[in-house]
Amino acid sequence: MRLNPVVVGEVIAAYRLRKGVTQEVLSGLADIGRTHLSAIERGGRKPTLETLYRISLALDVRMSDIVLAIEEALEDRP
Repeated sequence: MRLNPVVVGEVIAAYRLRKGVTQEVLSGLADIGRTHLSAIERGGRKPTLETLYRISLALDVRMSDIVLAIEEALEDRP
């Protein structure tokens, strides 16, 4: 089994939308490029642990909460 980058992106995008921030704002807070964040949210790239950590700090959530949400979303997929 492989990690589905689309699911990872969907989960990160959902957290961002719940926080009510744009990709531009989140990428600035996380100190990553907006195009990089966009690629992650679309499933074109998988974030490194460092990038996921920066995103979680910027969203003010624990990285483990994001990982758990990714695992749950993967379980819901056929």
